[in-house]
Amino acid sequence: SLSKLQLKTGDLDPRLFSRLRHLQKLDLSDNLLDKFPNSLTLPDLRVLNCNNNKLEDVTALKQFPLLEELTYENNVYLTLNDDYKVMFLLQNLRLLNGKDITKLANHVRRVNSRKLTSKVTAHWEKFFRDQLPEKHTAEQVKSIKKKFLQSVQTNVVYGPSSLSEFTRWRVKMIAEEFLAYSLGLELNSDTEQEEKTDENEEESTESPREAAEDVAQVGDFSSYISNVTVTPSKRKRNHSKSSPGNKRSKTQANTEEEAALNPKKSSHEDVSAEPLHFLQCHSKGNSREDFKTQLWSCVFEPVLDSGARKDPIVSSSRTVATCGGESVCLIDCETGTVLKKYKVATEEFFSVAWTTLTMVISDSRRKAHNILAAAGRRGIVKLIHVAADFCYGEIKAHKKPIATICFSPTQETHLFTASYDKRIALWDIGIPDCDYNFKASQLLVLETVSIPLRIALVPTCPEQYLLAGCEDGCFAWNIQLDKGQKSRPFEAIFQFPDEESMTTSHRVDGLAFLNYDVVVSKSSKPGCIYLWSWSRSFDAKGKGCQRTMSAVILAELEWSTTDMSYLTLSTCPAKEYVFCGDEKGSVWMYNLSSYTTAWGSAKGKRSEKRISPTQILQWPELRVNGEQPPEILVNNVVADPAFTYLVVLTSVNITGIWKKS
Repeated sequence: SLSKLQLKTGDLDPRLFSRLRHLQKLDLSDNLLDKFPNSLTLPDLRVLNCNNNKLEDVTALKQFPLLEELTYENNVYLTLNDDYKVMFLLQNLRLLNGKDITKLANHVRRVNSRKLTSKVTAHWEKFFRDQLPEKHTAEQVKSIKKKFLQSVQTNVVYGPSSLSEFTRWRVKMIAEEFLAYSLGLELNSDTEQEEKTDENEEESTESPREAAEDVAQVGDFSSYISNVTVTPSKRKRNHSKSSPGNKRSKTQANTEEEAALNPKKSSHEDVSAEPLHFLQCHSKGNSREDFKTQLWSCVFEPVLDSGARKDPIVSSSRTVATCGGESVCLIDCETGTVLKKYKVATEEFFSVAWTTLTMVISDSRRKAHNILAAAGRRGIVKLIHVAADFCYGEIKAHKKPIATICFSPTQETHLFTASYDKRIALWDIGIPDCDYNFKASQLLVLETVSIPLRIALVPTCPEQYLLAGCEDGCFAWNIQLDKGQKSRPFEAIFQFPDEESMTTSHRVDGLAFLNYDVVVSKSSKPGCIYLWSWSRSFDAKGKGCQRTMSAVILAELEWSTTDMSYLTLSTCPAKEYVFCGDEKGSVWMYNLSSYTTAWGSAKGKRSEKRISPTQILQWPELRVNGEQPPEILVNNVVADPAFTYLVVLTSVNITGIWKKS
């Protein structure tokens, strides 16, 4: 027994342990181990207890082939996927965490492996066999191996979504063995050394710590997948309007329905993106009848250089966080799998934001982890450590609802919260220690004259200026922390063209930067999206606060003539795209790459004509249980940084995911 000795991985000296040739039982519980060294040997080990450690990976346990009993409860980074890995790796294992797994393990080793092998083989035969010429070079073999391994891990799917990481791990292993056998390619010896995607446990019961649930269990929704069909053709609409004055009624949600009947391109338009998935994963009380919950915000997860959730298949993140009603979901855009779900029964979430914190795992080791912040009607910010499935804290930021939040791109612990109390607060959320203790502090309060709806930090000086679109105008604040004054009025209000003259008074419900200088803002004036220059509009040399400045307009985008509010816009700076949904379920896409060079020059003139959309993506004709959902408003639409996926959030509790062709 080596229990409760504060042991770390480095304390397990292979030179000592390899001499314990007849050791049969080892208790390493209640220590600080984050992994097992690969060369402990212990050839006769039968029983191993490593409860209450910080283990992140189980694949090194394959060095104990005679292991019969294994327990590793209360290791927060280990998931259901790890249970399946040890069942496959340890052929003699009978008891796992106190449960008899003999039957299930046989299924994993035999049936699961057989099914996956046949799928991998079929994938090669169908898509890759003919790509390899009879007389092939080593370079050709290397290239096809790389493409095949990427493709097979993305496309071979089997079993419940909660096991997708295990499935991908096994598929890679089987594919490499298949290539070694059929092409004589050498096997990769460290098949197991892949980073986790930390999906969730099989049970979908809520835990007291507001941990995630996996909503995408096959058994949960396969019974009504067949009732959801998609036909991407244009549809007739009745034009009903809801009052634009208040934030439109929002409700909640928790089943996932998928329109999965192979959507084809519409013949009515030149589609550059194809519909992949339509998910109903925010339903209140798991009701499949819920078409009222409004979905408001979505943000793609940042890619970690070596983090626990890095996807080995794609360089750009394909995981998106969405919020609406009482829940926040994490969705894999490629597979349509809901990886995790967080619920707070009394909350109504309006906004989510990501940051990456370097957290101390043990005394000497630091590791980058993605943290998700979520906020809404209760004025509270929830902080979620996604890889550990743990909502570790909250900040009571405002007494009124929080409309939107965003992290600083340069200070990873700095979070801005914009509230209906007419204040924008800057918080330092701190970095949690290994016991998740953290200290949050308020650094600044920016006073607004009306409710802030959208906020954006100026890319050229993100620690100096913040821009906000509010119910009654567009404002800028100086946010430099060395100025002393903690509570600040706005520094500038921008005026925009209005019929005959200029006005400052208008609702700005869409705001984003297209590049380092060009601001895209959407006004309550029907059909109006302006592009304007920050540097030419904002006079940094002027003295005093609350100055009025005229926005130097570069162009106007043609958009819907609706006066419906809160249909917000987004940008994809790397591809120079602007996206905005409308009141008919369509997404207006503008490729502005041919304009930005001219706008960037010192004498960049305004584009005289309104710029038409490059394309309008039509909402497909969805049928759920044979019926169409009610009128669809697109509240938000966001692309990942590489513009591979487009995520569309609606007023009817449906998340649509398109993939760029």
